[in-house]
Amino acid sequence: MDQLRNTLEKIRQGWDDLEFSNLQRKALLVLGIFLVAGSGLFILRGNSQEVVVAPPEIEITAVVAQVMVDVAGAVVTPGVYSLPINSRVIDAIVAAGNVTKGADLSDINLARILKDGEQVYVYPPSTSRGSTRTSTRVATPRKSGPIILNRATAKEFESLDGIGPVIAKRIVAYRNTNGPFLTLEGLLEVSGIGPAKFAQLKEKVRL
Repeated sequence: MDQLRNTLEKIRQGWDDLEFSNLQRKALLVLGIFLVAGSGLFILRGNSQEVVVAPPEIEITAVVAQVMVDVAGAVVTPGVYSLPINSRVIDAIVAAGNVTKGADLSDINLARILKDGEQVYVYPPSTSRGSTRTSTRVATPRKSGPIILNRATAKEFESLDGIGPVIAKRIVAYRNTNGPFLTLEGLLEVSGIGPAKFAQLKEKVRL
């Protein structure tokens, strides 16, 4: 404590011994205060320098949505194929090596967008509608079924009791537009088939 007091006393005596006017002494004092303050700010800024940490690099892998489709019937290589989403029926047939000679595509909407898990069935020549054409009209035989709902032609639907040519074509047209039936109850969406007719048909058809 005595040493600090002695030091301050020496500084005061040295200050009094300076041959400066009062104005010069005040200016020197202000300058000293600015120098001390500036040094303090510089030290504080140096100690509090912001540390910037680069964010981790994240690798982003593009994933293309796919649909799985079963292509069956009169195609070169039947099987299950993975196709980009929004692919169309024609894309599935091409993926299966295209159709075999004489295959019937008349009941297939080739431009329809595929749904995941559906089946595209191409009718072989033996079951094509054109193979049974004759010059004489023959009555369509009636049979009890079961009819494969997602494969049958309009003529095959006509073989069911209560289904005429008009409704048979509506069933095929609905299937071409909306894709294969997922349940038997999907028949109720076809114009002309109500609960009563569906009750008559549901034991005679299957998916």
